[in-house]
Amino acid sequence: MPDALAFDIIPVTPLQQNCTVLLCQATGAAALVDPGGDVEDIVATVQRHGARVEKIFLTHGHLDHVGATAPLKERYGVPVEGPHRDDAFWIEGLPMQAQMFGFPPLPTFTPDRWLEGGDTVRFGAVELAVRHCPGHTPGHVVFFHAASRLALVGDVLFAGSIGRTDLPRGNHADLLRSIPEQLWPLGDDVRFIPGHG
Repeated sequence: MPDALAFDIIPVTPLQQNCTVLLCQATGAAALVDPGGDVEDIVATVQRHGARVEKIFLTHGHLDHVGATAPLKERYGVPVEGPHRDDAFWIEGLPMQAQMFGFPPLPTFTPDRWLEGGDTVRFGAVELAVRHCPGHTPGHVVFFHAASRLALVGDVLFAGSIGRTDLPRGNHADLLRSIPEQLWPLGDDVRFIPGHG
C-alpha cells in the first residue's frame, strides 16, 4: 500500500507530551508531530528508523507541543504546517509560556503554513486530513489518516479524559462541540494518539 503509515511515540518534556514520528513506509519520509522538546531524543528516534524528515506538523501552540520546533526546523530545513492561525498568539508568546511554566527560554517561529479545517497535509506518499477542533486552544487541529484509521488529536482528548480549557482562550463549550462534530464522524474503529497518556 503506497500510503502505509507507521509511527513512533516519544514522550518529551517534563510534561511527558507525546511527540509522534510519522513514517511513510513506501518512501522512508517522516513527519514530526508536536515536537515539544528533547530535540536529541527526537533526532535519535528518526535516525533509528533511517527516516528522512520532510515536515513538522503542529496540533496547537502550547509550549509542550511546539517547544522544539524552531531548532528542528533549522536542523532539517523543513516546513512547519499548523496549527490554525487562531493559535498565533501562543506561538508568538513562547518566551512568556516558557517563563510561566519554568522551562528554559524557547525561540519563537512562524509556521510556513497555517491550517484550516478541510485542508490536507502530505509527506512522502502519505496524506492526512485536517480537522479544526477549537476548545483546548482556539486554533487546535487534528490530523487524520483514513487508510490506517489513525487520528493524532493533540490535547483535544487525553487518555481517559478531554483536554483542559482553563488556559488563556480555552473554551469548554467549544471543546464539547468539537468532539462530536469533528471526531465522532471518523467512526468507532479509529485509533487516537493523544497529546498525553
